[in-house]
Amino acid sequence: MPFARLSTATTPTCHIGLGLAAVGRPGYINLGRDRDLGEDRSVDALRERTHELLDAAYAQGVRYVDVARSYGRSEEFLAGWLAARPEIDDVVVGSKWGYTYTAGWTTDAERHEVKDHGAGTYERQRAETAALLGDRLDLYQIHSVTPDSPALTDKDLHARLAEAAAQGVTVGFSTSGPAQADAIRAALAVTVDGEPLFRTVQSTYNLLETSAAPALAEAHDAGLTVIVKEGMANGRLAAPHAPPELRAVARETGLGCDAVALAVVLRQPWAGVVLSGAATAAQLASNLHAAVVDLDEDQLTRLAALAEDPRGYWERRGRLPWH
Repeated sequence: MPFARLSTATTPTCHIGLGLAAVGRPGYINLGRDRDLGEDRSVDALRERTHELLDAAYAQGVRYVDVARSYGRSEEFLAGWLAARPEIDDVVVGSKWGYTYTAGWTTDAERHEVKDHGAGTYERQRAETAALLGDRLDLYQIHSVTPDSPALTDKDLHARLAEAAAQGVTVGFSTSGPAQADAIRAALAVTVDGEPLFRTVQSTYNLLETSAAPALAEAHDAGLTVIVKEGMANGRLAAPHAPPELRAVARETGLGCDAVALAVVLRQPWAGVVLSGAATAAQLASNLHAAVVDLDEDQLTRLAALAEDPRGYWERRGRLPWH
C-alpha cells in the first residue's frame, strides 16, 4: 500500500496530514473562518494560501494531503503545487468522490454540495480527478458513507472500484453522521471475489465525538489504514470556542487547545493519520505541536468527560453555518 511511505517516515509529524477542505473553496462550516480567511476569497487568493500551507506542511514533515471533488478547487490547487515541485515524490495524496461541488465559488449558495454514490457519479468524478492528479493519486475514497448508502450494496460499483484497485489506486471510504460505527462495519463486510474491497477508512473522531472508536479499532485490526478527520470538531475545540476543561489542560501543558485535542486522537492505537484542517500557517504550526504533547492519566480522564451523545453532536454540526 502507498501508506507504507508514512510508516517508514522518521519525522514526528508524518502521521499528521493536511486536509484542504477549509481552503479549497470560499465557504465552509469551520468556526472562526471569517477571521482566518478575511475578505479575499478569490480563486487566486485561495490558491496562494493553499500553496503556502502545503509548503509549510511539507517543510515540517507532513506527508499526507487530503482533498475531494467537493472541496471546490482543492484537487486543482494541489495538482498545481505538485507540478511546480517535481522533486517531491514522497507525498501521499488522497481524494474522495461522491459529492459534487455546487456553490459556484460563493459563500451563500442554497446548496454547497450534492451527494450521489452511484456508479455514474463515480465514473465522472474519477475522470475529473484523473485529469488533475493523474498518477499522483494514491487513495480514492467514497465520500461520507452512511449505513443506507447504495455504495455498500452496489455490486457494479464494487467491480469498478476493484478495477481501480487492480490498477494501483488504493480504495477506501469515509463516514459521517451518528451511525458511523454501523457504516464502518457494513463496509468491512464488502468483498469482491472473496477479498475485502476497502483498504482505508476516514472517520470523524474527536474529544466530543468518540462513538466510532470501537469500529475503527476493528477496521485497524482488519488491516485498514485509519484516517481521522474533524479532530478539531469544525473549530469547536479551538480557542476561543474550546470547552473550559480543554482550556485548562492546555494551560497545564503550555500548548494550544488544538494541539492537546489532536494529541488525544494521535494517542489512539488505531489512528494511522490524523488530519489538520488548518486555514493558516500559524494554525498548522500549532496543530503540529500535537506530536509532542505529553498528557498524564488525570488529564486524559478529564478530557474524556467531554464526549457528547453522537446524535446531539451531529445535530449541532448540521446547524453550523457556511461562511
